Amino acid sequence: MKCPFCSNADTQVTDTRVSEDGFTIRRRRRCYACEKRFTTYERMELSMPVVVKRDGSRMEFDVDKLKSSMRLALRKRPVPAEKLDEAVSRIQDRLANSQSKEIHTEQIGQHVMQELRQLDQVAYVRFASVYQSFEDIQQFVQAIQEIQTP
Repeated sequence: MKCPFCSNADTQVTDTRVSEDGFTIRRRRRCYACEKRFTTYERMELSMPVVVKRDGSRMEFDVDKLKSSMRLALRKRPVPAEKLDEAVSRIQDRLANSQSKEIHTEQIGQHVMQELRQLDQVAYVRFASVYQSFEDIQQFVQAIQEIQTP
């Protein structure tokens, strides 16, 4: 690891700590040449599938986009942020473990609906109405009936 101050390649790790979530390692380092200290972080890199949109275009998976769409559905609902983070993490895990190089937005939407159904029924109907482009009240009734049926 090069020193960010003097670019010397000879550095020593003085302290290593694993984060609470277990996915990040923080290392304190000291440069032998200039004696300055700096911190580095190691994070696991997941290989996420490419998202295929409805129009056929492709884009990289964006966890922030997923989280913001779920947050919008959960707006003004009594769901703790930790529960949202856990749901997003479960979706990411499913996608990373799918062994697929591409995933369609419809599949991601189904994962989101599954998680929202468990978190908050109102958020589930909100998301479903936008995601499935509800055009009349009957589609809302049908979505509500799906929730009521176990």
